[in-house]
Amino acid sequence: MLRPERTCYDVTFYDLYVRVDPNRRWLEGWVYIHYQALEPFERLQIDLDRKMEIKSIQWNGLDLAYERLAGAVFVTFPPQEKGSSGVFRVTYEGFPREAPNAPWQGGFVWAEDQYKKPWIGVACEGDGASLWWPNKDHLSDEPDSMKISVSVPNPLQCISNGNLRAKVPEKNNHTRYDWFVSYPINNYNVTLNIGNYTHFSETYRAEDGSEMPLDYYVLHYNIEKARRHFEQVAPTLACFEKYFGKYPFWDDGFALVEAPYLAMEHQSAIAYGNQYMRGYLGGMIPEDMNWDYAIVHESGHEYFGNSIGCSDLSEMWIHESFTTYMEALFVECRYGYADAVRYMNSQRAIILNKEPILGPKDVNWDHWKGGTDQYYKGAWMLHTLRHAIGDDEQWFALLRAFYDQYALQQINTDTFVQFVNHYTGTDYSSFFEQYLWYPDIPVLVYKLEQRGKDVKVTYQWKASAPGFNMPVTLQGKDRRWRLNPESGKRKTSTLENCRVEDIRVSLELFLIGEKRL
Repeated sequence: MLRPERTCYDVTFYDLYVRVDPNRRWLEGWVYIHYQALEPFERLQIDLDRKMEIKSIQWNGLDLAYERLAGAVFVTFPPQEKGSSGVFRVTYEGFPREAPNAPWQGGFVWAEDQYKKPWIGVACEGDGASLWWPNKDHLSDEPDSMKISVSVPNPLQCISNGNLRAKVPEKNNHTRYDWFVSYPINNYNVTLNIGNYTHFSETYRAEDGSEMPLDYYVLHYNIEKARRHFEQVAPTLACFEKYFGKYPFWDDGFALVEAPYLAMEHQSAIAYGNQYMRGYLGGMIPEDMNWDYAIVHESGHEYFGNSIGCSDLSEMWIHESFTTYMEALFVECRYGYADAVRYMNSQRAIILNKEPILGPKDVNWDHWKGGTDQYYKGAWMLHTLRHAIGDDEQWFALLRAFYDQYALQQINTDTFVQFVNHYTGTDYSSFFEQYLWYPDIPVLVYKLEQRGKDVKVTYQWKASAPGFNMPVTLQGKDRRWRLNPESGKRKTSTLENCRVEDIRVSLELFLIGEKRL
């Protein structure tokens, strides 16, 4: 949680150095943490996994005392005044936790390529970056920029976030790779990829004519396969630019880095391990579609998760629901609206409705243990909201305006709810309460009665959220009717010139249940 030892200071810059020993599976290094005091303090908290040992903490030439409580480290400083700034250095070493099942269970992946050469990666979303380097490990605080220096034995290479600024020979046949991130970055996105990589690139041209390199780092024996497969990257970015604007980390560029695990949205250095297959390792998308789920999903995270991020782990739906919905927007961009609806409906069967999408606040909540509803149900919530609004021009303008206003910021659920309410002039608070705070979905209770050439429909919502109301559509043979049910209030409407047997609820557009009386 955000104790005073965390809220008293803001991290402005990390300067991280790590020396990696693949044979021992060992790390040693240090990090300079640049800070500004937001409140007067004499004690602050940083974080480092208990498997890693702190050797020293120094500030202005002084060795600082500290106390460890599991992964939390409380450091005692001379009195710091509000508004003052400084730098302290944490030196550390150890055997980092190995990932039981990356990327869902975090840690280091010490793998080998097909020639038995080291191939190393790290994934720590949820578990936290303090698994392998000391930092203020809370989503609410991102540095303004960061330097990442990694020393590896030759001839291995290290690919990290941002731009490579230097390659420096070091003793014992090592090379240090200096990378620099010029944008804010959340801690779990900080990464390293070590292996025998081959690099190739292409150029992406934005709608305004500006150009950005697309860099690809793959194992050397996969280069021809990668050249063909990664041709889909530029069209993917073009689709996302259509809806949300230019790629958000333009000056740092875009990279895919082949990794020994499925994928992870590491900012400007996306980990790619989908084995050059369509869909999700060959599945999870309709059989007549041909696109790589890992490329589309992780690239979408550059907008939601990396640019717009949540400030507490309980609200990871802001990362995952928006990005999963972006998959459908990609399909709509490339194939059309009907196929986007079909894609959304291919995921409906795996929505569980067992736990709320929102998790508990102020704890290191593992959002994956909460199930996949923050992905698919959350995406369906946005799909439902689109059709509840019922105006695509307004919907897409809303998405773009929201992204533009909050790019490169941390937000919470209320930020989006209030934005939607203000932008549409309609109060959707109960809508979000129902879909985010309760596990069940609203049920449309209705009755259809033939009255001559017309149909009388009686209807109301049954929902957990007090005051829930949302428009819904009924589908006839050749037209639709828009109803405005309310929770607990029976209403009636007349549908002219139709037959009962031709009418159905538009369940392909709304995540609701139905109960016909």
